[in-house]
Amino acid sequence: MSSAKDDAEALGPERRLPFKAPVRAWALSEWALLPLRLFLGATFLYAGLQKMANPNFFKRDSPISIQSQLIAATHTSPISGLLVHMEGIAKPIGLVIAFGEIAVGVGTLIGLWSRIAALGGLLLSLSLFLTVSFHASPYFTGADIVFFFAWMSLIVAGGGTRLSLDAVIAQRVAHKADQPSPQLVPIPFATVQAICGNYVEGCCTARGGLACDAAVCPVLLGGRGPLVTRSGLDLIDRRSLVVGAGVAATAAAGVLILGGAAADVGNLVNNAPKPGKSNELTLSTAPVTTTTTAPSGSSTTTPTAPVPSGKLLGSAAEVPDNHAAAFTIPSNGDPGIVIHTDSGDFVAYNAVCPHMGCTVGYSSANKIMICPCHGSEFEVSNGDVIVGPAPHGLTKLKVVEGTNGNLYLQ
Repeated sequence: MSSAKDDAEALGPERRLPFKAPVRAWALSEWALLPLRLFLGATFLYAGLQKMANPNFFKRDSPISIQSQLIAATHTSPISGLLVHMEGIAKPIGLVIAFGEIAVGVGTLIGLWSRIAALGGLLLSLSLFLTVSFHASPYFTGADIVFFFAWMSLIVAGGGTRLSLDAVIAQRVAHKADQPSPQLVPIPFATVQAICGNYVEGCCTARGGLACDAAVCPVLLGGRGPLVTRSGLDLIDRRSLVVGAGVAATAAAGVLILGGAAADVGNLVNNAPKPGKSNELTLSTAPVTTTTTAPSGSSTTTPTAPVPSGKLLGSAAEVPDNHAAAFTIPSNGDPGIVIHTDSGDFVAYNAVCPHMGCTVGYSSANKIMICPCHGSEFEVSNGDVIVGPAPHGLTKLKVVEGTNGNLYLQ
């Protein structure tokens, strides 16, 4: 009687490992992954161009600037210790992110060095997940983690041979070298066995009588393993590498030109989000003073009233009716916003949006606070959420106006 071990040996390695990925698995998935590839490429290209075309993304005092987003992320990110050292180089980081997204988008859309482009997209998505959406709850409401795993699929499968510049380069190089087409065609392994001259009763004569196994089949692999035939740049030989590098260099120059053109257009039309005028006013800490005349005729400057307790923010006169001003919260360094309502009162909030850490602004036209990144809206009177995706309202702060005309944070 044959043992269970003998039966397993007779089945061959590919049947004893039913969960092992099939050889050349990418040839089975490239067409199905094409919509995902086009979506990711278009999305990252748009995101990069949007950043370059928005002057406020690089302005330090803007609520949607890369600087503001880094500052907000230092209070929620698991890598906050690293981020605090990056605030001084926020603009170069913003340029790297924007041009990186454009390069990833272009490379993915045209199928050029597809796995490298996908790796770049994965790293960008991972960095955004760790800095912006790490605390999104539930976790699936943050888009960055979804992008991370979507890019991983393209790293595994590559760009494929459909609508792919990599495939065009490989075809042209093979044609000039009088080599057969490198295009992959998935077929059932039973068909390979039926037409293979080396297949004899479950064994492979080309492998010295060992069991026939698709994972190491010399007909399928041509004597080269999967990591050799389809690794790294997804190119078939050195000539393809040279041609691909030349095309990639041209594409890189195009990315720089495209990003620069987007920045020029953005500066020309100034087509940046303007949620209100909170980013146009910043409270100074100079107290209001008056000049009185002493009996001797000399002039002296004295405060108009005793100073209330709390942190001096600045003069209330700097914030007209139905306007807002920005300040920094001393206790944690977060951006704050103070609003002068129509009723004459002053209300203040921590301006960090609880959704993904952008800095909210005030819309004097609509009399609401708006997050310029994802559109969350907040009530002025109490900071409650009017429109999501913010999960809850803003943290309210206590601000009082002293009789000396100054605002104080208590």
